[in-house]
Amino acid sequence: MDYQKRTIELLEELVKWAKFSSFPQVRQVLLDILSTDENKIAYQYSDGRKSKDVAELTNIDDSTIRDWGKIWVKAHIAEFKSVQGGVRAIRLFSLEDFGIDIPKSKVSPQNKVASEQSQTIEDMVAEKK
Repeated sequence: MDYQKRTIELLEELVKWAKFSSFPQVRQVLLDILSTDENKIAYQYSDGRKSKDVAELTNIDDSTIRDWGKIWVKAHIAEFKSVQGGVRAIRLFSLEDFGIDIPKSKVSPQNKVASEQSQTIEDMVAEKK
């Protein structure tokens, strides 16, 4: 076995152990920071969508979504990604992976579908670049 392949295998094993050993701490941080249903819904939708789209899906003001994003980045549960026109806070974890229930959004299904469709179109454009 060559050195590079063995190094990759060892790094993959370290990542598995790091995930396993940090699971309880990450879950607790998520529960502490995302203490309301609105926080949880907004965080889960912050998967690359515009804060404006997350605001529409959650019926929460866009500036509040952006403020929460800053808090999430400081707590290391999200990271800023550069996008056209600025930066976007993108969650690092899915709540479902940590056994945290995602409350149902109180936004009408029409608004939800429209926002999800706009995100899909954005994804398609980004993939072609």
